Amino acid sequence: MKFAYRFSNLLGTVYRCGNLNFTRDGNSVISPVGNRVTVFDLKNNRSDTLPLATKYNIKCVGLSPDGRLAIIVDEGGAALLVSLVCRSVLHHFHFKGSVHSVSFSPDGRKFVVTKGNIAQMYHAPGKKREFNAFVLDKTYFGPYDETTCIDWTDDSKCFVVGSKDMSTWVFGAERWDNLIYYALSGHKDAIVACFFESNSLDLYSLSQDGALCVWQCDTPPEALRLKAPKGWKADILQREKEEQEEEDEEEGDRETTIRGKAVPAEQERVGKVKYKRLAKYFLNKEGDFNNLTAAAYHKKTHLLVTGFASGIFHLHELPEFNLIHSLSISDQRVASVAVNSSGDWIAFGCSGMGQLLVWEWQSESYVLKQQGHFNSMVALAYSPDGQYIVTGGDDGKVKVWNTLSGFCFVTLTEHSSGVTGVTFTTTGHVIVTSSLDGTVRAFDLHRYRNFRTFTSPRPTQFSCVAVDSSGEIVSAGAQDSFEIFVWSMQTGRLLDVLSGHEGPVSGLCFNPMKSILASASWDKTVRLWDMFDSWRTKETLTLTSDALAVTFRPDGAELAVATLNSQITFWDPENAVQVGSIEGRHDLKTGRKELDKITAKHSAKGKAFTTLCYSADGQNILAGGMSKFVCLYHVREQILVKRFELSCNLSLDAMEEFLNRRKMTEFGNLALIDQDAGEENGVAVPLPGVRKGDMSSRHFKPEIRVTSLRFSPTGRCWAATSTEGLLIFSLDAQMLFDPFELDTSVTPGRIREVLRQREFTRAILMAFRLNEKKLAQEVLEAVPQNEIEVVSTSLPELYVVKVLEFLAASFEESRHLEFYLLWTQKLLMSHGQRLKSRAGQLLPVVQFLQKGLQRHLDDVSKLCDWNRFNIQYALAVSKQRGVKRTLEPVDAEEDTDASDEDSLRLLRAAGEEEEEEEMLM
Repeated sequence: MKFAYRFSNLLGTVYRCGNLNFTRDGNSVISPVGNRVTVFDLKNNRSDTLPLATKYNIKCVGLSPDGRLAIIVDEGGAALLVSLVCRSVLHHFHFKGSVHSVSFSPDGRKFVVTKGNIAQMYHAPGKKREFNAFVLDKTYFGPYDETTCIDWTDDSKCFVVGSKDMSTWVFGAERWDNLIYYALSGHKDAIVACFFESNSLDLYSLSQDGALCVWQCDTPPEALRLKAPKGWKADILQREKEEQEEEDEEEGDRETTIRGKAVPAEQERVGKVKYKRLAKYFLNKEGDFNNLTAAAYHKKTHLLVTGFASGIFHLHELPEFNLIHSLSISDQRVASVAVNSSGDWIAFGCSGMGQLLVWEWQSESYVLKQQGHFNSMVALAYSPDGQYIVTGGDDGKVKVWNTLSGFCFVTLTEHSSGVTGVTFTTTGHVIVTSSLDGTVRAFDLHRYRNFRTFTSPRPTQFSCVAVDSSGEIVSAGAQDSFEIFVWSMQTGRLLDVLSGHEGPVSGLCFNPMKSILASASWDKTVRLWDMFDSWRTKETLTLTSDALAVTFRPDGAELAVATLNSQITFWDPENAVQVGSIEGRHDLKTGRKELDKITAKHSAKGKAFTTLCYSADGQNILAGGMSKFVCLYHVREQILVKRFELSCNLSLDAMEEFLNRRKMTEFGNLALIDQDAGEENGVAVPLPGVRKGDMSSRHFKPEIRVTSLRFSPTGRCWAATSTEGLLIFSLDAQMLFDPFELDTSVTPGRIREVLRQREFTRAILMAFRLNEKKLAQEVLEAVPQNEIEVVSTSLPELYVVKVLEFLAASFEESRHLEFYLLWTQKLLMSHGQRLKSRAGQLLPVVQFLQKGLQRHLDDVSKLCDWNRFNIQYALAVSKQRGVKRTLEPVDAEEDTDASDEDSLRLLRAAGEEEEEEEMLM
């Protein structure tokens, strides 16, 4: 097995904090998720997380006008220059302070960041290689409080900055003679957003109390003139100016038109830029809305979008301030708003609930509606074919995610308390969940409904759940009564209550090959129960410490148990004999929390692995717990193979081994002081003692931990639920060069030469010995269709497995579906009997094949059903039209036209509904 697993995607969390952005084509949303960035492709219905991370939560993201570069700034002021084309970090930079917003100029040559009460303009990185990508050009002073927002004019000559001191400042990007800076006041609260009008210096400013001011400028952008420099350059410019004046005098008195008024050229040169307030509007004058929290303006369509702390947003048309419509999309504050380039789609981010919404305002429908778990995720499970992942959280919700698209397509909300365990049945169509509300529920994935609810005779809290391989028996462990309850899936009746444990039941697992249930408890024992022998205790395994997790190997021949003393012990379930153990205390590497009185080295004594999972082939085991690391061990050698770091986000607690000495003062730790007490969800608390805002709200740093681990049945990836979300690690097939039985005679040129000689079997063997994907694809696709059966029969058994694995991977991206299906059929028909003897080792490859085939089956079946229904409808309409002709021969022509129009109209409506359903899915 190869261990080139690397981070591939982040699910379960769609938005945390920061500003949303649309890509240049307007088809994708870029959303900051903690210290990572996820790109949601709305056209192709996919999500992808960039393989990079910042040290703290992301504060703001700025996109270049061409959409190739992005500047990502975290809460600490550290910035990453990222290429969105090659998905890599190009440059690191630190702004030496907290940055509130960053914005590129429309020409892409400069960008401005707001930091503290100043604005700094930098030269944007170009297409050439540079030693320092960020070069400071100018620093602009003026505001007395923190700067909050930025906007540029279309010609990149000026930019406007809003501040918390209720003022708006217009600055020139160059040394203009008639505009150095201009301060605008008139608001009574902090500025939230400010926008220039298209091709104009007119602007709009919005404050937190919902006031909108319209400012008119008496100078067009083309009337801005550069200030004359000093020295010899001034003489040259003066000479050119005199020559230009002589030419103007010969042509006559020139007049220029500024805003429809004829102004002499001399007056134009002398006058300074001036602003006046045309109007002032109030967004919340009816008192129905809270503070304004976010706003966006689309210049081409003059569309203003405003979001409020109550979850309501408004759409206005400017400058007339006509209300288009308003809608409540959440009960949490709208933290960010963005409009795409065409002005059709509006993205909203709600940080309180972790919601990301994309709204099409013309059709008043959702393009995207995603929400993660409100609290941390506790449990996860893969479907048998690896296509879906189900997660359960402390918020009582159960969500099902598509591993291919990365989207959640169904949320089950029947539980009234935290979910403690989730699992799939072997068919993959039923999800079974346990909860602290005292119920175990079974959900049907075809109709998305709760069809079974299992309860205990006395109210109890269930801590874990398991289903046997047949899907007929459901068992759940209680954490307060120390009992195990067994139900029948068919009838929903309680079959038996298993007693014997003297502590809370922490884990349950059925043997995949037999009806034997293993239960782990805090009473330092693991009990094996025989389901077919009157549910008697078959064996009792005595441990040295409390058992926290238990799992069977996929072939059922081994049992692994994680205990409180950071050990993993391996047992033979048939003979009840311990066959090995792993000491994992030093591999956990726990961090020190900010308020811990002891060091991380001593606090690690109380930390242990809380979740275990075998790999698909059973050779390795994953372990995670109260740490940011996930450890991969080799079971037979009992050694650490690799340690995966799930997060480097210092915004989480227990991330560092040693405390930062700069946070220690003579009065104690700075973490004891509530740094964000001055602002509660946009509601400022001005003075101590003023009872304004939610006084029960608490600020804390969530602690990093791993709650659940699962390997995909295909063996290609594994998933972990942590404080960050649902992280997927997959095999890095692109960067891995892994030749097989390679010698000097196997080269790409030699393989192609053999292929030209039509020695297909030899070419395939050589290609898979070199193990380059593109070359193997070239060789396989060069085999004629009528010779596939002969070539398949002549392949050695060792290479058959490699070809099957390659075919399974090709099903996910290739369009040659029939050609690869033919290869798969001939290989399995020729070698199926011999491969059956190694079913345990080949199970991940077969499940990987099944996953690809099932996905294509679902796609093709939907298309075929749609075509079949359309044909049936067309036939029914034609029959109805024939009946009308026979009954009314005089008006046959008119009826034919009417029926044609009706059928066309119905077909169009059906097509539109199908397109909307596909987009929403």
